[in-house]
Amino acid sequence: MYSKSTDELKHEIKTVTDIEDYLSVNRDHFIKESLSQHLHMLLAQKKLCRAAVIRNSLLGRAYVYRIFAGQKIPSRDKLIALAFGMHLTDDETQKLLKLSGNRELYARDERDALILFALQRKMTVMDTNSLLFEHHFAVLDTSKE
Repeated sequence: MYSKSTDELKHEIKTVTDIEDYLSVNRDHFIKESLSQHLHMLLAQKKLCRAAVIRNSLLGRAYVYRIFAGQKIPSRDKLIALAFGMHLTDDETQKLLKLSGNRELYARDERDALILFALQRKMTVMDTNSLLFEHHFAVLDTSKE
């Protein structure tokens, strides 16, 4: 099946006269996966256990379990910390942010650029927070909530 790019879909939205027709024609191109489902898939794909993810993300155990159960939508910072805990790439992190409804990392934003730098170099949450602190930015919120 041919998968349309986001740009192609955005162009179609600009030119469409009937939104119902657009929705019907493009149904197969919409995101159907929930954040929780995606996290479980990543765990299996990367052969990770939740305990290691919790330890590496510096987030609270109960909080992470609620995210994986779909009971909690994490803040952007907490989701980024989770991405570090799962050793995700910058592209995988962007997808997580999209699925959660959070803003993606933006290379023109200095704080986001530092986070992207850290993701690409497979840094830890602690190392990333040190980098953010050194550049006078707020560190990733890993409070246990």
